[in-house]
Amino acid sequence: MIADKAVQYYKNEDEGRLRCLVCPHNCGLKEGQRGICRVRLNRGGQLITLNYGEVSSLAMDPIEKKPLYHFHPGSMILSAGSWGCNLSCPFCQNYSIAHQIPATRYINPDELLEISLACREQGSIGLAFTYNEPFMWLEYIMDAGPRLHEQGLKVVLVSNGYIELEPLLDLLAFVDAFNIDLKGFSDRFYQRFCMGKLAAVQNTLAAIAGKAHLEVTNLLIPGENDNDEEINSMCRFLADLDPRIVLHFSRYHPAYKMKLPPTPADTLQRAANIAREYLDHVYLGNLPGAENDSYCPYCRQVLISRSGYKVEKSGLVQGSCRYCGEDIPYIIDDTY
Repeated sequence: MIADKAVQYYKNEDEGRLRCLVCPHNCGLKEGQRGICRVRLNRGGQLITLNYGEVSSLAMDPIEKKPLYHFHPGSMILSAGSWGCNLSCPFCQNYSIAHQIPATRYINPDELLEISLACREQGSIGLAFTYNEPFMWLEYIMDAGPRLHEQGLKVVLVSNGYIELEPLLDLLAFVDAFNIDLKGFSDRFYQRFCMGKLAAVQNTLAAIAGKAHLEVTNLLIPGENDNDEEINSMCRFLADLDPRIVLHFSRYHPAYKMKLPPTPADTLQRAANIAREYLDHVYLGNLPGAENDSYCPYCRQVLISRSGYKVEKSGLVQGSCRYCGEDIPYIIDDTY
């Protein structure tokens, strides 16, 4: 089993220090030191990654679970994760793989391709790198992703968006869709809870918009990132990139180190009302009974009805509205 691999994005500094250039932390590592992510290590004057090919989770999921509502709705996708993360969110729902070292199985890129092709026979459209932070698995994704893409499989990343521009642009050559978890919209929130900077995630969103399919998730936490001013600012920013960007407000539940009560339903509804002043497509997650149908912007008929992960696409026919015939280019769907 070989799990170590050299990291491409770094530079040498004085006294044997290596400066990692994968994410905006830019950790400067002496011999034997790991980065904030815990997966990159200075060993013998070379920066290596410790989780290459180490798979902690592998499952078939509905694409809506990512969540992606406008990217092949109603389809299934094979989903894979490893371990490690470069943020420190105390509300992490996958902390056992993000902040601990779980049991893993080594799967090399060729084997991952074989598994993905076999799952295509069972209805999978491709592979989503998810569960933990996929940018912490960058070296593996850079090897596996092009193989998947060349075989016509869709490549999806579900990420916190905390990455430097150079590796991100390299990923854009073969990644078809992203869901970026925008934790909040203030430096205060990112610094206090995530040990990160908002501007870095803004730069990621700006780089992806128009280059790949992009949806955004915002977990609303009572009293921390749910005030009207912050929500307005976030939605204006996204609308300036593209008002058709899909925004998912997700309901917080106590997890990991954060024990606040769950987000009230009316808080999510208020946020959605604000967002719809700027954005065309706003949905609510982790809220049973929420209405999350997709409508034709021309005739307002239902294109896609949703109940949990059950999806009915009766109003969408080969990329057009069944009722008025208008093209619906903002919903990617060629799996009829």
